[in-house]
Amino acid sequence: MAGILAWFWNERFWLPHNVTWADLKNTDEATFPQAEDLYLACPLAFCIFMIRLVFERFIARPCAMGLKIQANGPQKAQPNAILEKVFTAITKHPDEKRLEGLSKQLDWDVRTIQRWFRQRRNQEKPSTLARFCESMWRFTFYLYIFTYGVRFLKKTPWLWNTKECWYNYPYQPLTVDIHYYYILELSFYLSLLFSRFTDIRRKDFLIMFLHHVAAISLIVFSYVNNMARVGTLVMCLHDAADVLIEAAKMANYAKCQILCNLLFAMFAILFITSRLGVYPIWILNTTMFESWEIVGPYPSWWVFNLLLVLLQLLHSFWSYLIVKTACRAISKGKVGKWNPLHVSKDDRSDIESSSDEDDSPPPSQKHHSSTTNGTNKNGTNGYLTGVPYPDEH
Repeated sequence: MAGILAWFWNERFWLPHNVTWADLKNTDEATFPQAEDLYLACPLAFCIFMIRLVFERFIARPCAMGLKIQANGPQKAQPNAILEKVFTAITKHPDEKRLEGLSKQLDWDVRTIQRWFRQRRNQEKPSTLARFCESMWRFTFYLYIFTYGVRFLKKTPWLWNTKECWYNYPYQPLTVDIHYYYILELSFYLSLLFSRFTDIRRKDFLIMFLHHVAAISLIVFSYVNNMARVGTLVMCLHDAADVLIEAAKMANYAKCQILCNLLFAMFAILFITSRLGVYPIWILNTTMFESWEIVGPYPSWWVFNLLLVLLQLLHSFWSYLIVKTACRAISKGKVGKWNPLHVSKDDRSDIESSSDEDDSPPPSQKHHSSTTNGTNKNGTNGYLTGVPYPDEH
């Protein structure tokens, strides 16, 4: 184990040439980041998760009730013992052969059985109330941490001149503000990483899991080798758009459509300009070029920049989906009445939909299915499916 630890904490990987861990030991004159500081994030992540449960139960839920958001989930499928047995014991997604067999057994047409399975799958999805509480928690945290970051960074020289991130590197003292900022952000991301398995299941689960792993790796990397100054810039920049998207979701769940549209438009503009403009011009420029000029590259420098580039690729992917969602809504919807975050068709919630689905219960005979039309109860024809953007940056 000692050999493994020595290999992992190899100074020639983590630190610039001629710098050792002994040079970054804490003294009476200065405090530097220590890897063991990050252990504090694990119990703090658990505390944040518990605070979230209390917040959602005693703050978010009463707010939702005050806005008349009901705890009703998706429409329940008509009780049917045969289909229920297939659903619970065999498969939730029957193939064509099984559908035809069930059609003959029940004297229902295949489309009606498909609709039943779709409604039964959706029946296990969370209600609008649960979605509102989750979004309100994220909104509250992002608003707090973004406000803290702005108030802290506006007093720092590296906000105004990014070369200050690299002058006298890595002998830059760790301040209490930076330490608090890092530990809190890392703890929150750890709580999000674990809660991915208990939160509302999203279609972008794997992408978001990758995002959280990349974010945690960036935080740990930048703290251990004392790239904390540029790390604070990255964290603050990413928190800005997250505040708006969670606010837009809350407005959507509360059926404040005009406010939702306004917040989504503000979010889209801020996300694209900050992630595709400010991030590469401001952040990547200083980590890849200014640091090369002032400090020079070394192994962990390459890994750190590789993670930042990976983050940029995720930004590009999400920007494409945001623009695609907005264009689809505008082109197919009525101008001024489009809904990019449709409550009942939230694409990110895995609530399945189809243009042939209506809200009437399945008929007991085949011929009844011919009355199905192509419009759902909200009159959206199923094409406004929600913004495919991550919950966290």
